[in-house]
Amino acid sequence: MTTDGPGQRRLAALALVVRDYDEAIAWYRDRLGFVCIEDTPLGEGKRWVLMAAGEAAETQILLARARGDEQQQAVGHQSGGRVFLFLHSDDFERDFAALRARGVLFLEAPRHEPYGIVAVFEDLYGNKWDLLQPGPCRPRGA
Repeated sequence: MTTDGPGQRRLAALALVVRDYDEAIAWYRDRLGFVCIEDTPLGEGKRWVLMAAGEAAETQILLARARGDEQQQAVGHQSGGRVFLFLHSDDFERDFAALRARGVLFLEAPRHEPYGIVAVFEDLYGNKWDLLQPGPCRPRGA
């Protein structure tokens, strides 16, 4: 059977290298309000841990405990210091206030950009995230 296109595909998860499963679960749950979708032991101390912004979230984060020096050094630096995770919000002010109240460290004041309202924050390891309320879509070149 041949197909003309990719069919039904979606980005299901991305791996985030962490120092410790339990500290990462607690931070994402208690600070960002994420839900632990799955926590399955795989043997030899390894676990399959999926976190998501909500039960129905399409994209999940796989918390992958660092093994060895090279992976330990990558914790908090997976993107070379750039923002690489984007948490969308339907109410920026509500979520910005709630995250700050839970101790999330924002690196800047909220700003209005052509693509929406945004502020950069760090997770427990220093990875940079955007809290983003997307603005209306504009056609390319408009």
